[in-house]
Amino acid sequence: MIQKIGIIMNGVTGRMGTNQHLIRSIAAIIREGGIRVSDDLIILPDPILTGRNEAKLRETAAKSGLDLPVSTDLDAVLADPAWQVFFDASLTQLRGGFVERAVAAGKAIYCEKPTASGLPEALRLARLAEAAGVKNGAVQDKLWLPGILKFLTLRDSGFFGRILSARGEFGYWVFTGEDPAQPPQRPSWNYRQEDGGGIMTDMFCHWRYLLDNLFGAVRRVSAVGATHLPQRVDENGNAYAATADDAAYGTFELEGGVLCQLNSSWCVRVRRDDLVTFQVDGTEGSAVFGLRKCYFQSRTETPRPVWNPDIEQPIDYLAGWREVPDAAGGYENAFRAQWELFLRHVACGSPFRWNLREAAKGVQLAELGLQSWREGRWLEVGGI
Repeated sequence: MIQKIGIIMNGVTGRMGTNQHLIRSIAAIIREGGIRVSDDLIILPDPILTGRNEAKLRETAAKSGLDLPVSTDLDAVLADPAWQVFFDASLTQLRGGFVERAVAAGKAIYCEKPTASGLPEALRLARLAEAAGVKNGAVQDKLWLPGILKFLTLRDSGFFGRILSARGEFGYWVFTGEDPAQPPQRPSWNYRQEDGGGIMTDMFCHWRYLLDNLFGAVRRVSAVGATHLPQRVDENGNAYAATADDAAYGTFELEGGVLCQLNSSWCVRVRRDDLVTFQVDGTEGSAVFGLRKCYFQSRTETPRPVWNPDIEQPIDYLAGWREVPDAAGGYENAFRAQWELFLRHVACGSPFRWNLREAAKGVQLAELGLQSWREGRWLEVGGI
């Protein structure tokens, strides 16, 4: 039996919505014949694209290579029982209104992060969905990246012994747009606080679910942000003041005493294996991993350095690490992997714990990070 699930894909005309959610997730699943749950059941997504600009919607639909319907009348689509799921990838500041309308229409909710600009609104949306009894989830895609999955294989095998600390570096140089030959790679609203921009608001939501799921629940945070580049040029060639933070430096104390330091910056030039890399050190071994690769070194393989700045370094430190091999079956796109889990949740009631309340924890950490920056102190991360 083929079970179609109608999906309202709202606000997916942006880069992430088009590429990751539409083309590499939903359209890819459709092309491959759906999600095979059993010999008797296949889940087949049936999307419609909604938004304000019909021309952009049709252009986005064409990019998928599928003949998809589009609509600028969201209320009419929400009223149609053919569409069971509402997905939102619009601007964060608009998300609350969209989700509220979708919950009122009885739709299952799935949306991008952050789910709101502040914790009260994020919790309000979670409670709305819970009170209405609708299935709900939020994107936490990095949990399904190959490098993360390889790290989890090591962790779950007991390789690290007791994990002591973790540190991470994320970021790259986002061009300001002042040189026409080097246009910016990110939209201008990312650098305006009044439009919901800022790297702490963006990345601390990711760091929360990664820290909680990889190393231990976050208990305290201390953070400092910066606006290193105070002027940028927007999509229309107009200079504007960058009012949001473009770099954030955080220290996190986790459950069990694990300490983690994470630097996030759009003003850094990359000299590492990937745009994000983590190092995790434990009593029995360490690992370094990024989006796709993971390297490890056991206690017995650890070299014995001796500090001597007067001679050339005699140890080739990079040579002392081994790489975790790819899984035999390879890896799905991380966004698609979570989409498949959510659609199984909607169709079959399979467990799905990455809900709107979990997403609110990311908003909470971003809010506390900004408060820590303002007040210059450690802050406790309470339960929600």
